[in-house]
Amino acid sequence: MNLLSLCMIVKNEEAVLERCLSSCYKLFDEIIIVDTGSTDNTKKIAKKFTNKIYDFVWNNDFSKARNFSISKSTCSYFMWLDADDIITKQNLKKLFILKEKLKNNIIDTVMLKYSISFDKNNKPTFSYYRERICKNNSKFLFHDFVHEAITPSGNIVYKNIEIEHRKLKENKANRNLKLYEINKKNGVVFSPRQQFYYSRELYFNNKIKKAITNFNKFLKMENSFLENKIEACLNLSNCYLILGDKTNAKQSLINSFMFDTPRSEILCALGYIYKNEGNYLKAIYYFNLASHNKINLKSGAFVKPEYYNYIPYLEQCVCYFNLKDYKKAYYFNNLALKSKKDDIICLNNEKILKNYLKV
Repeated sequence: MNLLSLCMIVKNEEAVLERCLSSCYKLFDEIIIVDTGSTDNTKKIAKKFTNKIYDFVWNNDFSKARNFSISKSTCSYFMWLDADDIITKQNLKKLFILKEKLKNNIIDTVMLKYSISFDKNNKPTFSYYRERICKNNSKFLFHDFVHEAITPSGNIVYKNIEIEHRKLKENKANRNLKLYEINKKNGVVFSPRQQFYYSRELYFNNKIKKAITNFNKFLKMENSFLENKIEACLNLSNCYLILGDKTNAKQSLINSFMFDTPRSEILCALGYIYKNEGNYLKAIYYFNLASHNKINLKSGAFVKPEYYNYIPYLEQCVCYFNLKDYKKAYYFNNLALKSKKDDIICLNNEKILKNYLKV
């Protein structure tokens, strides 16, 4: 039985494609590679793993390319990867177990962790769940021309299995922004999701005033995703800080409280502003709240786990140090060190604080 396809779109990925496919090819009953215009050895490398290689004329729409790859699948389920993704042996074993469960045909969408940044010990510092395996039917197709996604539905299951995104090089800084500008020029009316990601691309490309205008436009749109609203408030605050407008920076963060309970990323952002102003007691208040929040990786948000323990603990240490309360500073530095073992910053702090405490 053809159970699981791997569906990929690629272009000039000779540096990473073999690494990706070597890590996982045994899992799949077929591998589909859609090439959108490679001029290097990408297709030659792909031929080592599959004969199902198709050309697709690039039309500034990632979803159309991905959906074309899905259309070539002959299996009951498909899974997507990027060329710079890898699957470790441990996670591959978990995926083989999951594959057996797919034979029951009762699962519609499988959400897997996507880890996109790592510390010096290769421990993920930024992970979130993505729709990764779906039933091969017309319900599960990608939408949006960039930052494309499939809307999860039906029987959705979450699995503690990680796909690691291991980039060797960054994408061109303005690649995505150009796609938004092209579509906007062509009269495309952006959905709330597209408006959010367009605003983020403006922010990432240092078009700050334009980003502020578009984030505010997004926040007024109806039927937008809750977590995108909260993220927009955080990004909007950063934009105001770049312009030196601390009042609106704070207000943007506080505005996020209208949508849901405060996220630790938001609380730490408020803490940073007050710390930089020298208002250490207010900063401690927000960092303390951040450290008592629980992580919800299933929210769909871009969750950064360090903001729920290590960072607020470390920042409370700094604040108490500046208040000359070295005992509390030592206490919170120790909590930060427990959250991130062998951290050089915490270890240096420990030496300094021991001198103050004469330990």
